[in-house]
Amino acid sequence: MTSASFHPAAGPARRTVVAAAGAAGLTAVLAACSGSDDDASGDSGTAPSGSPSQEAGGSGSGGGENAGAGAALAATADIPEGGGKVFPDQKVVVTQPAAGDFKAFSATCTHQGCAVKSVADGLINCPCHNSSFSITDGSVQGGPAPKPLPAVQITVSGDSIRLAG
Repeated sequence: MTSASFHPAAGPARRTVVAAAGAAGLTAVLAACSGSDDDASGDSGTAPSGSPSQEAGGSGSGGGENAGAGAALAATADIPEGGGKVFPDQKVVVTQPAAGDFKAFSATCTHQGCAVKSVADGLINCPCHNSSFSITDGSVQGGPAPKPLPAVQITVSGDSIRLAG
């Protein structure tokens, strides 16, 4: 009997391929949570806070993809009392803590720059590391976020909410 010798096929070893795939997945996860606390500290071009009834923050899709300062963001009826709505394209979350009292905050979490995704039970929620913020003042209510969400200036005129210019 002759013994056949095994010669691996040309190309990367299975172990190399598996390790590379794992590294690619880790890179994707880290990229989703990338950013620094400095980047998310409010230096994102947001205007200083206005009067309490004219502040809002968050993000969503209410005012078109490129809604800028002065552009209609949402109708007041779109923002539930005791809740809010995230406008991802504008990187703003608008809340209504009490009837007729609208607030706006940056939709960028102060922990690692992830976008907040929801508003529920009086909290603005970031899905990346479970930070949560008050719908009233953007203060940290839970999770690893080190700072409150920065306020974004809005104006409310009639039934229209606009980013302040």
